[in-house]
Amino acid sequence: MAAHSLRPLERQRTKRDHARKLVEELLARADVRPQGNRPWDIQVNDERFYNRVHAQGSLGLGESYVDGWWECTSPDQLIFRLLESGAAGSVRPWIERLGDLKAKVLNLQNPARAYVIGEQHYDIGNDLYQSMLDRRMIYSCAYWRNAESLDTAQEAKLDLICRKLGLESGMRVLDIGCGWGGAAQFAAERYGVEVVGITVSQAQHQVAQQRCRGLPVSIRLQDYRQLQGRFDRIFSIGMFEHVGHKNYATYLRIARDCLAPDGLFLLHTIGANRSAAAGNPWVEKYIFPNSMLPSASQITSAAEGLFTLEDWHCFGPDYDRTLMHWWQNCATHRREIEARYGERFLRMWRYYLLSFAGAFRARHTQLWQLTLSPLGSAIAHRIDR
Repeated sequence: MAAHSLRPLERQRTKRDHARKLVEELLARADVRPQGNRPWDIQVNDERFYNRVHAQGSLGLGESYVDGWWECTSPDQLIFRLLESGAAGSVRPWIERLGDLKAKVLNLQNPARAYVIGEQHYDIGNDLYQSMLDRRMIYSCAYWRNAESLDTAQEAKLDLICRKLGLESGMRVLDIGCGWGGAAQFAAERYGVEVVGITVSQAQHQVAQQRCRGLPVSIRLQDYRQLQGRFDRIFSIGMFEHVGHKNYATYLRIARDCLAPDGLFLLHTIGANRSAAAGNPWVEKYIFPNSMLPSASQITSAAEGLFTLEDWHCFGPDYDRTLMHWWQNCATHRREIEARYGERFLRMWRYYLLSFAGAFRARHTQLWQLTLSPLGSAIAHRIDR
């Protein structure tokens, strides 16, 4: 073989070896061993894994898992160690920086794209979510303080929200991002309130209407920017993550305009430790398109001049437990999910749920409930959590 034909092969081998060395050094920082035998160690099935992770970071890590290039007994423990050690954030490849630039220039959550999240995530199949979630189909962090099952923990969360808002019979309540109607149903049945719920998911809209039939609940298929009317109380559970940093002020302004002067607004959202313009590239591509997590400063900056902050409640570790229950439910229904969606989908879904669990365990990601009022209120301080 001619010498000149060896040079490209040698360069390719050198590049591959360099990528492997760097990735193994990052894994070692998190006490993760390739081909190790601990639950958080990875089993590399394809040597291209190292180049892919080196070039694409978190996107390459997630995609290569879904492609079967590596295995791990407990991905939640793996992600926990990568985040807690700081190894996961030490490298930012060009694809992540490009995503940040795109999100800074464009409004990825503009009205024309409002229904994308519904179509690509929430509409994929109600049977999947029925298998994964509790009996009320609440797709947000449960509250485990005095609960032992997913059903009781989700009801405890809903009751906590209703008590924080001081709901009373006859009140008119707005649910921004009502999901499959479980929270609206709970509030109407337990507290005797009238509820208007909105969603951008056709599948959720259909189920929520059926669930709330016979109750003083109206479920609408609409974007929050179309909201009008006046409400005594407002809650929004797990929807703010889809609003986007360019729209936080608009969202809160609309909530303020819809709220009675003596009303209360409860915002339940996942939160980030640092401000950013874009979300995780793997999550955005495969799970929640156009999503991002707000930081504390982004929320308070957008709320300034609109609301008085009455209470800020943090219980992020409860999401770790919630996600582990969701995955266990999926594992229990593995055969049905694989038959409907395929083995590759189930791998993707496993990585999604367990990597999120690891992120909450590492306190890299938070769960917040903010109670806000237009003019200041003592009601929010009267409840026992």
